[in-house]
This record gives sequence, structure tokens and C-alpha cells, in this order.
Amino acid sequence: MRRAASALVALLVAVGLLAAAWLAFGWYASGPVEEETAFVVPSGSTLTSAARLLEEQELIHSADAFLLRAKIFGGSDPIQAGEFLLPEGASPAQILAMFQSGDVLRRFVTIPEGMPSVLVHDKLMAEPLLTGDIPVPAEGSLLPDTYDFERGETRAAVLARMQAAMSAALTELWPTRGPRSVVDTPQQAVILASIVEKETGVPGERGVVAGLYSNRLRIGMRLQADPTIIYPYTQGRPLGSRILQSQIDAVNGYNTYSMDGLPVGPITNPGRASIAAVLNPDATDALFMVADGSGGHAFARTGAEHNANVEAWYALRRQRGEM
Repeated sequence: MRRAASALVALLVAVGLLAAAWLAFGWYASGPVEEETAFVVPSGSTLTSAARLLEEQELIHSADAFLLRAKIFGGSDPIQAGEFLLPEGASPAQILAMFQSGDVLRRFVTIPEGMPSVLVHDKLMAEPLLTGDIPVPAEGSLLPDTYDFERGETRAAVLARMQAAMSAALTELWPTRGPRSVVDTPQQAVILASIVEKETGVPGERGVVAGLYSNRLRIGMRLQADPTIIYPYTQGRPLGSRILQSQIDAVNGYNTYSMDGLPVGPITNPGRASIAAVLNPDATDALFMVADGSGGHAFARTGAEHNANVEAWYALRRQRGEM
């Protein structure tokens, strides 16, 4: 009798060990995810509903088996909603750990330096993984950079991060303002930086261009920046034609050919480098600049020097067949 009982106990122990091994193997072994796969846990999902979705998409073998093993091995932390990138062969243990940790898949949107707000609006509205509508943000209110977002996140939330980044950048950079700067407020810094941003695409020129415009403002000379002529007509979109004399002569709050001082507002969203440049412009005596044909500019101190640079530019354009 004792031998029979001992044998039965040994059998039950063996069966229990086999069952435990089977459960553990099914939990930690590679699953049926054939390649790296994005999986969305909808907002408000329970572990049960998420498991059913995983089974429907053939990312686990069985929802019931997944839930049983999760109860034994997985702990009690709740799962998070979002998009998760499941690696090839992800085990049920890996999948639950990702859901519980909130290790969601991040997407990215890049706003280049000098992108005006109407084009930022277009870019965010065209992103299919974002939700909700947004108005065109105030010009100069957001910092060009690369921002991450989650599938299903609102456009308003992403835009708020861009605007918070600009506020943080101004808070950081404003105390660095040097003695050559002519701006009196952070808003003036953004306005002048937006002109610098549109006038040169050469990083090494930003300080000189900022110095040139600072010189003009200091002596009461009009800025005469071509992008300020265009802005009232397009809000930063391409003009699509040559600037007309009537546009050069137009009187409004932006046209620095017909007004003294700074425009009433920014003409684009400047980057950190352009803001830093107007806060600490290069020491230069330049008052004039014209394109030099290489993507940069030729700078001049006097009108005579500038006229010579203009003639050189025109000669180059004629040589290229552009005039």
C-alpha cells in the first residue's frame, strides 16, 4: 500500500513538473511572430482583449494559454495602450513585458529650420498617424527640430511640444545676449532671427548676417530684406513669381523696404542657431550683402563695394544664361 501511494505521489510530482515545464516553455519560448511587427493596444484595452487581438493577428498561438501563463508568470502590473514593435520570434513573456512597461513605438516628424507655420500646419495635418485638427500656429512660436510621437496622438499635443521647446530655448538663450545685440525682448530676437533664417542657408554666415542687420538697426538704416516683402502675400509659401515693384513699394507691417525697424512679427520659425546669432552677432562693419553664386553672400561696408559685388553677381548670372 505504501509503495503504491509513494508511486502515485511520484507520478503526480512528475506530472506537475512536466506541466510546470510545459507552462514555462510556452511562456518564454519564441512565438509565431515571423518578422518585426507593429501591434496596437487600443486605448482602454484589458489584457484579455489585447490577447484576443494578438491571437487574431497570429502573433501568439492561443489567447487562453497566454492569459493562463500571464496569470502565473506575468505579475499584476497593468498594460499600457499604444503601438508596440514586436521583434521577430517574440515570446509571450516579452510581449507582456513590453505592454506593461509602456515601451511604445515612437514615430518622428522633422520641422526644418526656417519652415513657416503654414507649412508646419500642412505637415502635421498630412501625418496620417496623428489625430485631430489644429489651427495654423502663430508664426515664430515653435522651435524647428525633430519630434517623436505615438500613433494616434493628437496633433495639438505634438504642436504644444514644439511651442514649449521654443519657450524653453528662449529662456535658455536670452541670458546669453551680448553687447552687440540690438534686440530688447525675446520676441524681437525671434523676429530678427526669422529674417536671418530666411536670408541665408549657410550656417557659417548666420553670425555675419545677424551682425549686418544689427548694424542697420543701430544706425536707423532700413533692413530691406526681400523675404519681408513676400511674407504678407504668402505667409511663407513660395511666391511663385518675381517680386513686383508694387510689392516692393507696398506699405504694411512686414515690408522692411517701406518701413523702419523690425517687422511687426516673425516671418518664419527660426532655429536655435539663428536666435543665438542675433543675441551675439559677429563683429562686422558690413551693411550690404548680395548672393555670390556659391550659395552664400558677398558682404560690403560701403555702397560702392556693394555695387561692385552686385555687378559681379550679374556677370556670373549672365555667364550661366540666367539673365
